[in-house]
Amino acid sequence: MTIDSLFEQLKHPNPNLRERAMWELADVRDQNTIPRLMSILDEEDITYRRAAVKALGAIGIDAVPLLVESLVNSDNATIRGSCANALAQVAANHHDVPFPDEGLQGLKTALNDPNAVVYIASVMALGEIGSPAFEILTEALKTIDNVALAVAIINALGSMGDIRGVEVLTALTNDESVDPYVRESAVSALPRLEQVIKREFDG
Repeated sequence: MTIDSLFEQLKHPNPNLRERAMWELADVRDQNTIPRLMSILDEEDITYRRAAVKALGAIGIDAVPLLVESLVNSDNATIRGSCANALAQVAANHHDVPFPDEGLQGLKTALNDPNAVVYIASVMALGEIGSPAFEILTEALKTIDNVALAVAIINALGSMGDIRGVEVLTALTNDESVDPYVRESAVSALPRLEQVIKREFDG
């Protein structure tokens, strides 16, 4: 299948065919594939846009520089959100490869994005990256006054399985000065984190 026909397949209504096209694109890509996928990130067609996000995730680390560039510099919130989602996909698909520092720094910058979709997607990406992103998330937690962002970070810490999170979440649950909603989120994230750690330890 040619690269052009694989791009066509990304629009296909059948999710299995889209999935196959994503991974094939990652295998047979040329120097135009990543920029071409990037150009789909503001598509009206949500299926096509999501398929491009996933294809960039399938490609992996090579896609990170362009994704970070658009995440930090694009004027379009849809593109920025798609870039954060694609970085999460890179982390999810390529756990065996260290996530580039450039990607971590880009996501750290995006935590201050004015758009909720973008900063929540960035937190989710950092959560997917796991322990290398731990300090970025906990630093942000100390400095932000955005409740929605704080709750997203607490949820990411709760599912990422880093033992250092226990101390951070415990401190929040005991802190009377913290926003009640944030505190409540920490209370419910703590047992979840302990479960994840126990599973990893037992596994």
